Amino acid sequence: MTAAVSPAAEGSVDSGGRSPRTPAGQGPAGLLVCAPLRLEARAVRRGLGSGGRVAATGYGPRRAGRQADRLRDNPFGMLAVAGTGGGLAADLAPGDLVVASEVTDGTTTVPCPSAPLLAGELKRAGLPARTGRVITTGRLAGGRERQRLAESGALVADLESAPLAAAAEGRPVAVLRAVSDTPGHPLLSPGVLTGGLAALRSLRAAGPALAAWAAAAAPRRVLLAGPRSFCAGVERAIEIVEKVLDQHGPPVYVRKQIVHNTHVVASLEQRGAIFVDELDQVPDGARVVFSAHGVSPQVRAEAERRGLTAVDATCPLVSKVHAEARRFAAEGYLVALIGHAGHEEVEGTLGEAPEAMALVESADDIGKLAPHDPSKVAYLMQTTLAVDEATEVAGVLRERFPATRGPRSDDICYATTNRQQAVRAIATESDLVLVAGSANSSNSVRLVETAQRAGTPAYLIDSPADIQLGWLAGVSTIGITAGASAPPALVGDIVTALGGLGPVDVNERVITTENIRFSLPKEVRAQ
Repeated sequence: MTAAVSPAAEGSVDSGGRSPRTPAGQGPAGLLVCAPLRLEARAVRRGLGSGGRVAATGYGPRRAGRQADRLRDNPFGMLAVAGTGGGLAADLAPGDLVVASEVTDGTTTVPCPSAPLLAGELKRAGLPARTGRVITTGRLAGGRERQRLAESGALVADLESAPLAAAAEGRPVAVLRAVSDTPGHPLLSPGVLTGGLAALRSLRAAGPALAAWAAAAAPRRVLLAGPRSFCAGVERAIEIVEKVLDQHGPPVYVRKQIVHNTHVVASLEQRGAIFVDELDQVPDGARVVFSAHGVSPQVRAEAERRGLTAVDATCPLVSKVHAEARRFAAEGYLVALIGHAGHEEVEGTLGEAPEAMALVESADDIGKLAPHDPSKVAYLMQTTLAVDEATEVAGVLRERFPATRGPRSDDICYATTNRQQAVRAIATESDLVLVAGSANSSNSVRLVETAQRAGTPAYLIDSPADIQLGWLAGVSTIGITAGASAPPALVGDIVTALGGLGPVDVNERVITTENIRFSLPKEVRAQ
């Protein structure tokens, strides 16, 4: 659906100097961009530069179908379809870019699994981009037909993408449409020319991202670290919120994020959970869940004073650290808590005995400790620290205070330790490591640092859209893991997106199998 531009002759090619009559797809294998109209092709080529060939394949489904037949016999490594289109969603504006997650004409459906990668690259370039379904129609749609298409879940309608994309036949394929007209500014309205020009500007601006997408396309090996993703404490915390919602219905208030992951929080919000920073945001007498990171005694006391019905989702391993803090403090020790300032787990643990505890973030902080009795020093650890760094800090503490006592068992949780060991195992074989997890997830950040200390470039990503295509150029083996608070499905989404850039051979490296399960609190157990 191309509103503000005129149809071009079928089969013309705009490829930086070649004859307009050169058949689409000729030339060395690489990126081929099919744009229906000459103006669209010219806009893409100006942005793409030398990053690939651009073919003006002709306006409408018939020309697109004939060109698709020709493309199957021509050499190209990856295919992109780019042009303008009619926006179907009410929140789209002229110039917005839609990267197809799939494109269909009702008969043929072509999945485009690398769509999140391309859309993410476009967004980082400052362009308004999103992923969604693109539908190819037999004629321009308006009025009720346009509404019907919107109700089907499609974001954009066009006349050419589905047959052209099908010609990729297993090779990497992307479909990019710039919105030229919208339900609020339909075809033949006074604003359609402006919308068409905005769409062409966006196509031109998208050229570098298309080039980066093509440069990242290649067959790869993927190494999955095992174990990865949810631990028993995270599974327990999520299940607690779900059961409270099931048993009592929404709203259910949760103090802080139940676990540090945006996907988990968003999913529970959809079910009726309301996340708050402090209890003063919770109505008197309401039901509240304490997050997996734990809370201080002061928070518990406030909940009781306010008449709140509290359900404690604190991880049992965090509760163990709280108990150790109380024990050491009762015995007259200065307790050095090795951890990160501002983390909810640290705040909750310090609250157990604030007069007897000191936060130690690094070995430099040890010099600031001034115990009344140097023989009465103990230490505890935040459960999500990097094992080697925490051990190093504890060693420096023992050097200064030789009588220092530690916890009865390691504070760093089994899941944190296992995931760090697993990421080391894949980092040595990988050119790049991707860690699925949110930025505020301490254990996920530690996994990135662990891989980097092994000498492998590593990045934290909250979704496939966070993968910068430049990271992938020239990379043949990618290691993937996930923090203990990241959903398992996220790893699958990443592998699927990478598979959209070329064949992926997936292998798993399992260092241990986890079978721990924590019991639920009495408040949510089945009666």
